[in-house]
Amino acid sequence: MSRHFRRRARRAGSLRGAARLSVAGTPVVAHAGAMGKLQGCVSGLRRSWQSSHALLLLPVLLIVVITVADLRAPEDIHLGPALVIAPALTPSFAGPRSTALVGALAVVAQLLIAVLHGGLTTANHIVQIVTLVLLSVIVVVYSAVRDRRRAQLAQVRTVAEAAQHVLMWPLPEHIGPLRIASLYLAAEDEAQIGGDLYAATRCDGEVRVLIGDVRGKGLSAIGEAALLLGAFRESAHRHITLPDLATALEQSVQRYAEDLEPREEAAERFATALLVEIPDEDLVTRMTSSGHPPPLLLSPGHAVTVPSLHPSPPLGVHGAGGIERTLDVFSFEPGDTLLLYTDGVVEARDAQGRFYPLAERVAQWTDASPEALMFRIRRDLLAHAGGHLGDDAALIALHRTSAVHHPHHHGVLGHGSARS
Repeated sequence: MSRHFRRRARRAGSLRGAARLSVAGTPVVAHAGAMGKLQGCVSGLRRSWQSSHALLLLPVLLIVVITVADLRAPEDIHLGPALVIAPALTPSFAGPRSTALVGALAVVAQLLIAVLHGGLTTANHIVQIVTLVLLSVIVVVYSAVRDRRRAQLAQVRTVAEAAQHVLMWPLPEHIGPLRIASLYLAAEDEAQIGGDLYAATRCDGEVRVLIGDVRGKGLSAIGEAALLLGAFRESAHRHITLPDLATALEQSVQRYAEDLEPREEAAERFATALLVEIPDEDLVTRMTSSGHPPPLLLSPGHAVTVPSLHPSPPLGVHGAGGIERTLDVFSFEPGDTLLLYTDGVVEARDAQGRFYPLAERVAQWTDASPEALMFRIRRDLLAHAGGHLGDDAALIALHRTSAVHHPHHHGVLGHGSARS
């Protein structure tokens, strides 16, 4: 342990007599920038509409060029069959109505060619017209089916995103004396959350924070993550210590495993968790670790690991139900930043198989704001892992300010992501 951290630990030891925590409240959901996102979406749709209508000039121009070329070509050269290119091309950028319109124009052009080249009684022209009509109908049907499937997929994606946001609520920018920024990188494509989780609750002058990691990754682990979040939201406001809160989370995991899963799978169900308790007016900070990676404490020019002297096994580990969980304390002063993270961050590997050196990297960024710190970690972590993580990764940066921010609402807050 470094001399810098030992000094803080000795100071924290003199503050062990801090008052116990009392928490109560109602949920707050933060949706910063929602109006800007809506305006951006509308602008994007407008640009897409204008672009697709501009592209419609291409098949129309193609029909005109083919028709004129066929009429001017010698009688033994027939360019009319090439008109099918226009309706076949249209579904790549337009819907079924526009495709049907282009198909109709192509048929009219084919009729014009037939009339000016021997009339509609010519067998060759009749075959060309019938073939063009059939192909145009097929293309229109394909376009309609594709658009319907696309709409269904968009609806499913919207519902999935809404469900994920219901499970994981955004963290506020300020809570109590803390300025907060968070980052969540899901391992599965198109997923916004996975098996990592975090939440915070505030009331009566103190803040409690949870960060955890359930077994598994991606969408398959969301159920267990939701279970832990629900247990935290239910129990965090109670007048209990952090070890007792960890025990309550443990009981929820065991109850879920026993009621909903086969015995073989229940024995393998577990989650790591780190609970942190930060008073407004006291520099002592308490934490209880259940098999979770230790946080990093950043102060100007320093980055040290905050070790748990007596870490407990992960929640839900078979046979660990009767263990005694302990409490660790350390000093968290104004101007410091406490960085909580999951193992998906430090276990990310580069092409040579080397783990991501989180402590080494953040030691260079101790003067960064929480938002800037999350941005730098995200960019550096993805570059280290080659753009894709093998496991979910979550981080929270808690910067202690001298001022105490009192939000209009009190309660439990959860997941927020800094995607850029």
